[in-house]
Amino acid sequence: MTMKNVDLPHLRSVVLAGHAGSGKTTLGEQLLFRAGAVPRLGRVDDGTSHLDFEPEEQKRRESLSLAVATFESDGTRITIVDTPGYLDFAAEVVSGFHAADGALFVMDARGGVEAGLEQAVALGRATNTAACFFINMCDRENADPTGALDALRAAFGDKIAPLQLAIGTAGSFTGYVDLVHRKAYRWDGSQEVEVPIPGELEAEVARRRDQLLEAASEADDDVLTKYLEGEEISDAELEACLRKGVKESVLAPVLVGSAASGIGLRALLDAFVRYLPSPADEAPVQAMDRAGSTVSVPPDPNGPLLVRVFKTAADPFVGRLTYLRVLSGTLRSQAHVWNSTRNEDERIGQLLLLHGKEQEAIGELKAGEIGAVAKLTVTATGDSLSTKDRPFVLPPLQFPTPTLMLAIEPQTKADLDKMGPALQRMLEEETTARVERSETGEQILVTMGEAHTAVIIERLKRKFGSAIVTRTPRVPYKETIRGRTQAHGRYKKQTGGHGMFGDVWLELEPNPGGGVEFAEKVVGGSVPRQFFPGIEKGIRETASEGVVAGYPLSDFKATLYDGSFHTVDSNELSFKIAASLALKDGVHQAKPVLLEPIMTVAVRIPEAFMGEVNRDLNGRRGRVLGMDTDGGMQVINANVPQAELFSYATELRSITGGRGTFSATLDHYEEVPAHIAEKVIEQHRRETEAASGH
Repeated sequence: MTMKNVDLPHLRSVVLAGHAGSGKTTLGEQLLFRAGAVPRLGRVDDGTSHLDFEPEEQKRRESLSLAVATFESDGTRITIVDTPGYLDFAAEVVSGFHAADGALFVMDARGGVEAGLEQAVALGRATNTAACFFINMCDRENADPTGALDALRAAFGDKIAPLQLAIGTAGSFTGYVDLVHRKAYRWDGSQEVEVPIPGELEAEVARRRDQLLEAASEADDDVLTKYLEGEEISDAELEACLRKGVKESVLAPVLVGSAASGIGLRALLDAFVRYLPSPADEAPVQAMDRAGSTVSVPPDPNGPLLVRVFKTAADPFVGRLTYLRVLSGTLRSQAHVWNSTRNEDERIGQLLLLHGKEQEAIGELKAGEIGAVAKLTVTATGDSLSTKDRPFVLPPLQFPTPTLMLAIEPQTKADLDKMGPALQRMLEEETTARVERSETGEQILVTMGEAHTAVIIERLKRKFGSAIVTRTPRVPYKETIRGRTQAHGRYKKQTGGHGMFGDVWLELEPNPGGGVEFAEKVVGGSVPRQFFPGIEKGIRETASEGVVAGYPLSDFKATLYDGSFHTVDSNELSFKIAASLALKDGVHQAKPVLLEPIMTVAVRIPEAFMGEVNRDLNGRRGRVLGMDTDGGMQVINANVPQAELFSYATELRSITGGRGTFSATLDHYEEVPAHIAEKVIEQHRRETEAASGH
């Protein structure tokens, strides 16, 4: 199907957000199919969905990345951005909110307000996005649409206003009452038919319409006065208040239905067009110009070009697919644009409108439109595209910070060469994954959680042919000494001709915070000066490899105070070896200890989980330093050993039902408790023996 050109007031873009399993993708499929944008109805459960088209999504039967689909309904072009509800893929939801003007929060009528919905609503509030709610699956077993509405109002306040009232629940759900126009509609198996309002619902209709009036009248002072004085408010006045109230985020209306059976979808499309903003209703975006001043750029197809890149998908066949939202001006196929984030020229190839996995070539995208383009060379997620003579830069997108850490290595020698480039390309599309090198020399993959990790590993293998394995990272322990001692090292080797001879006495002492320090106070030339560099090298190299448990030895001072030499056999190497022997021997006598990194951790949780999270932190050898509140959340500040934090992302999520997040930064090192240190040293001894073949 080919799209005809439309003006700004006839454009709508809606991000679908909510908890995993609430039926967002099924709803999107139904809307696409009903509009004739796809030839057959795709189904999530049998892997034929147009919006979940990645093999990993089909296997898991859930969305893992956002999908964009554009269709037309009664002369309005609607673009939906379907996002994953699973918390590991929250970055896709952030991208979705920056692409669309309005949001539809989808909720399962069988449950309460879950973490994914809470996070989506918080994001909607933070981005000031106009929104509606859709209570889905009203016809499923155990569905309670009215209970779900009350749960929404309890969680998010009285601005959540019922637009419709369900007729029946679960198996008896057959339709809804439109509370604005006081009309009832029943599903006859193929379409909605107007019927009289059921008599037993009249009192409830009056009560719920009053909730709607109370919320909507906030949008208009005159109507509010009428409402407070008990005067009748006409349908037209209520309609105008709703339109204004939704666009100004004063209220969010709630609709009911069932995406799977089609009940309520006609009214939902109507609500998109009627209440959600068009690009023309949106405030100008704030961008920075070349001089660094903030400028307002209104959504005008004839204005200066400004495009936001909100997602990048790496595809081994078509290369990169870059998802764009045009905020101002008109973007044309085969044109050159300026990437003002990176100060580089970029050539735009064929522009595409997306219908899920189907793509339609299009000549241009105007302000307010969403599309994609393949094979851009420098552009990444979050970049701003404009023109070289009028470059604008948008504020960067703020993505959640990944906190689950895993060490990764190639599965086989053959994967070794592929791993680096594959990770590089994968990170182009994964805005919330990082790869870093740890102090222990391991490559660390940091992700949002276990599901995110699993999907990254699958995609690396499928898209880029690189198989990796993961394990718990090694803790970057350090070794140091707490006592003073004197140590002797002597190296003597006699072979034919020249032999080897080195002989040193070292004094070892603690040197807190001073790293490794070498000094000498040799009296009377017992060790000639030319051998000092070799001695220092022997000390530093041995310290970097560790003595007790294979971790770097630090914060000590070694002073060379005596020794002897042989005029023929002594050389730098023999003194290097002698110094190494002296250090290894001396450390064991100087009260060696292991130090571990202690992190400062800030844990953000709802108050209800305080007790449980505090108990869990104590179990991780954590010390709670204090509490703060921030935006309705409790923040626990604590010191926790890094060894106890590698899997904390997963465990915190399970304690808080997905509502808790944390951040951690290195604070200091302190001594490892003896029982843990023994295990670490024993493990090192076993590994050394295995390596040397004993």
